[in-house]
Amino acid sequence: MATVSIGVAIGIAAGVLSGLFGIGGGILIVPALVFSGLTQHEASGTSLAALVFPVGLLGLLDYAHRHQVRMLYAVGLAIGLTGGALIGSKISGQISNEALSRGFGVLLLAASIRFLFFVR
Repeated sequence: MATVSIGVAIGIAAGVLSGLFGIGGGILIVPALVFSGLTQHEASGTSLAALVFPVGLLGLLDYAHRHQVRMLYAVGLAIGLTGGALIGSKISGQISNEALSRGFGVLLLAASIRFLFFVR
């Protein structure tokens, strides 16, 4: 039961941040799951499993109500994400947990630098 409680807590935090900033689950969910004891591979897989559910639907409806959704971009993203997730999961299976963790860290660092110093 503690595992579900941890998942719910991480999910609430990720949901709030997703609705607020439009971030994907990987920015918060994956690191939180790793800190909770999962391997990088398990955290990535678990985060993707959560996406199977319509987690963004309510946030989407609220943003759409305010005319803040560009549907053609969203359709393109959905198409790309579908194929990209399959390719990424296959690549992930070929590399070590350490390499995957380090790569993820570089991605987060690059995103952090971009948002801290190159804001428009």
